[in-house]
Amino acid sequence: MAEAIQKKLKAEVEKYAQMQKDVSKSMSARQKLETQLAENNIVKEELDLLNSSNVVYKLIGPVLVKQDVDEAKATVAKRLEYINGEIQRYESVLKEMEKKSEQHREVLTSLQQEFQKAQGLAAGKV
Repeated sequence: MAEAIQKKLKAEVEKYAQMQKDVSKSMSARQKLETQLAENNIVKEELDLLNSSNVVYKLIGPVLVKQDVDEAKATVAKRLEYINGEIQRYESVLKEMEKKSEQHREVLTSLQQEFQKAQGLAAGKV
């Protein structure tokens, strides 16, 4: 009996470890988005200082191409909107993963207790 519980416990521990890896990946992706958000906010602030007579260049590959100031502002605004949406999506995914992780932790705790009881019973029979 203890061996069956031990196998189940080992499988659950592996699932939990994989879940923690997934959480870590999502956290790192969210941090990357936070960095992009900060960079784009700086760009937006700089563009807000310009008037329509200023010249803005956009880097496309190795070439700088002239771009309209209003067009650049619109592009940055859309990018900020997209990044904020992605951050919110990752936050909801992370909350869901945390709930599942907590449930998994409870299952692991109960399995460990069962295993310890089974070991105690097996030791008592010997």
